[in-house]
Amino acid sequence: MRLLAILLIPAAIAAQNPAPAQAAVEAWQLITPPQSSQVFARDGSLLGEIGREWRTIVSIKTLPAYLPNAFIAVEDQRFYSHNGVDVIGIAGAIKDNLTGSFRGASTITQQLVGNMHPDLINRRDLSPMRKLREQRAALEMERNYSKQQILEAYLNQILFGRGWYGVEAAARHYFGKGAAQVTLAEAATLAGLPKSPVQYDPGRYPARARNRRDAILDLMVKQQMISRAEADAAKKEPVRTVPNGGMSAAAPYFVDAVRAQAERAGIPVSQGGYRIHTGLDPALQRAAVSALLDETAAIEQRPNWKQPTLANHPRGNTDFLQGAVVAIDPRTGDVRALVGGRSYTEAPFNRATNGLRQPGSSFKPFVYARAISDSIPANSIVPDTSLEITYDRQTYRPKNSDGEFLGELTLRDAIAKSRNPVAVQLWLTLGADSVIAMAKRFGLGTSIAPYPSSAIGASVVRPIDFVAAYTTFANMGTPVEPRLIARIEGPDRRTVLETGTDTLPSAISPAAAFIVRDMMRDAVERGTATAVRRILPADVPVAGKTGTTDDNTDVWFVGMTPDIVAGVWLGFDRPQPIAERGVAGGTLAAPIFARMIERAGWARPSDAWNEPPAGVEKAVLDRATGKLASAATPADQRYVEYFISGTEPGALRVRARALFALGPIIF
Repeated sequence: MRLLAILLIPAAIAAQNPAPAQAAVEAWQLITPPQSSQVFARDGSLLGEIGREWRTIVSIKTLPAYLPNAFIAVEDQRFYSHNGVDVIGIAGAIKDNLTGSFRGASTITQQLVGNMHPDLINRRDLSPMRKLREQRAALEMERNYSKQQILEAYLNQILFGRGWYGVEAAARHYFGKGAAQVTLAEAATLAGLPKSPVQYDPGRYPARARNRRDAILDLMVKQQMISRAEADAAKKEPVRTVPNGGMSAAAPYFVDAVRAQAERAGIPVSQGGYRIHTGLDPALQRAAVSALLDETAAIEQRPNWKQPTLANHPRGNTDFLQGAVVAIDPRTGDVRALVGGRSYTEAPFNRATNGLRQPGSSFKPFVYARAISDSIPANSIVPDTSLEITYDRQTYRPKNSDGEFLGELTLRDAIAKSRNPVAVQLWLTLGADSVIAMAKRFGLGTSIAPYPSSAIGASVVRPIDFVAAYTTFANMGTPVEPRLIARIEGPDRRTVLETGTDTLPSAISPAAAFIVRDMMRDAVERGTATAVRRILPADVPVAGKTGTTDDNTDVWFVGMTPDIVAGVWLGFDRPQPIAERGVAGGTLAAPIFARMIERAGWARPSDAWNEPPAGVEKAVLDRATGKLASAATPADQRYVEYFISGTEPGALRVRARALFALGPIIF
C-alpha cells in the first residue's frame, strides 16, 4: 500500500478530472489557524495560554534564516525547486521502499495541506486516494501562493507537542524565548519535532533530541545552508529547556478563572489573539503551590492514614485530600496567588473560586467585629460554658474541639483559643440579622443561615470571597473585591478591558478593624495558630484565624501580614472527616500559609501595625482578669489592650458583662 501511495506522481494527477470538486479547492487554500490568548503575571512573565491550540502567528520575516532552513533541510530539501510534489523525492522513496527502508516523500506543501485541512485530507489515511488528493491540493496551493507564504504558513501551523502549535509557541514553551531569538542549535531541535513530537521532545528525551538535532545540522551543512564550523559549534550547545513549559509559575487554576471572568465580561479570549495582564505574583504563586503540595503530602504520610493519596489512588478517582490557596493584595484587590487544587490534570475543578465549604471558626472574626463595633470591648468577660439552645424544634449544644469548657474568658482570649460557646453567645446577644448584615458588608455573597451554628461557620462560603472579606481588617475597615484581571489587549494590541480597584463601602470603623485584627494577632502568638509563629520570625506581624468544622471535615486558616491577606482550605471534594485525630486548622492549614510566606520571601519585618488609628485608646491590663494591671500584676501577665474611645476602663459606657448570663443559657 505504501509503495502504491508514493507512485502517485503528477502524471497520474493529470489523468484525473481537471475540474476538481469543491472540497479539493478548499484543501489548497491557506487559512488563518486558531491562535491562543496569553495570560501574563504582574512582572510581564507568561503564566499560560487560553485556547484549544496554543499558537501565536509570526511573520517569517522576523525569523533568523537558519530557522526555516532547518525545516527545509530535514523535511523538504528541494522545497524551492519543486511545484508542490517532489518527483525526485518520490523516486528515491520508491527505491528505498524496494530495499526495505520505508520513508515518505511528502513535501512541506503536502504536509501543510494535511495539517491545515485535516477534515479534508486525513494524513492518517494511507490509501492511494488520500495521497492523490493531497498531491493535487499541494500543486494547486503552489500555483496560488508564493513559497514564502507556504513556508510561513507551515511554520505557524504544525504541532510541536504538548498542545503547542507553530514555531513561536514551541520556542516560547521549550526555550523560554520567541522564535526570533532561538539559536541555531535550538532551531535544529525544533525542526526535529514534526516527525515525532513525543519521541523527540527535548524536555523529556534530551539525548534523542540532541541526536536528531545534530543530524539536522549535518544536513544543513550538506545543503550549504551553514558552514561546518557553525554546525560543530552548535553541536556543543547542550539541549536545555525551560522549566514549567516556559511559564513563570504553575497557575492553571488561575488561568481558568481569568478565562471565565473575561468571557463573562464579553471578551472572547478563547478565540485567541488577546493579551491578558494580571496582578499574580510568580514567586508567591510558586510558593503557594509548593507549600500546598508538600504539606498535604506530609499529612498523607501520617501513621494510620486510611484515605487514598495523591501519589497512590485509583485511576480516575479524585477522592484524595484536596486543598485551595488564595492570596490577595489588600491595597488593590489583586489576586497574587491562587491554587484551586493539588492536581489540575486529575481534578481541574477550581475549589478556590467555585468551591462552597463551611469555614468553621474562621467565620468568628465577623461576629467579634460586630461586637467590637457595638462597643463591647475586647476585655469583656463571657463564659465558655455548656449551652442548650432550642430553635425550630431542634436543640443545639455547641461544644469545643477539645471537649472542655474553660469558664470565664475575655473576648480576646476566647477568639485566640477559638471557644465556640462564646461566639454563639455573641451571635445571640447581637442578633443574627445584625451579624449577617455585617458579614455582607464585608463582601460575603453566599447565604448565611440565621441559626446559632452560623456563628461558628456552619454556612458555606467561597474561598476567594471569604479571603477577600478579610481584607477589611487589613484595610482598616474597607474591604476590596478580588481582582483577577488588570487589563486585556485585543489582537490589535488596543485595550479592550481595564479594571481598577473595586473598593466596597466601609464595613466597620478603622478603630474596630484595628482592634479585631490585634485580637487575631493573639491567635497566632498564643492561640490556635501558633504553628505560624514556629515558621515565621517574631518580627513579621501576622494576624489570622483558624477554622475546623464538625467531624473534622474542613480545615482553614485565613491570615494576613502588612503585605498580603491569604487563606488556606483543606478537605475532600465529597465531604468526609480528614482523619479521626490531629485535625485542626492550626495544625494542617496554618503551616501552609506560613510556608508560602516564607518561601516567597514575603516574611518581612514591619512596624506597620503598631500605631492605632484615631479613636482608639489603650491600657495595660492583667491578662488573667481582663482588668487594669496593678503593681502586683506579674510582668508576663501584663498586656496592652485597645478600646474604642469611650469603652476603655474608667469610662465604660456599656456594661458588657451584664449582657451575658453566667452558666448555661436556655432559649
